[in-house]
Amino acid sequence: MAKVILEFDSFEESEELKIALDGAKWKNVVWKLDQYLHKKIKYAPDTMTDEALKELEKVSSELSEIIHDNKLYFD
Repeated sequence: MAKVILEFDSFEESEELKIALDGAKWKNVVWKLDQYLHKKIKYAPDTMTDEALKELEKVSSELSEIIHDNKLYFD
């Protein structure tokens, strides 16, 4: 197993440290949002308007594009 050492020299770099350590949490948040959108679209009630469904699809598509553009993957 490979080791990675993150080294931060000062208090001023503490924000970068927090960002580095919270990466997995952010991945989980985005994954949950992606799953939420897919479920809302897939199981949309008959009472949902076509306009509302199209907006959900646009948001889901935009999220997927942002993920892809940043070369991020849920694996």
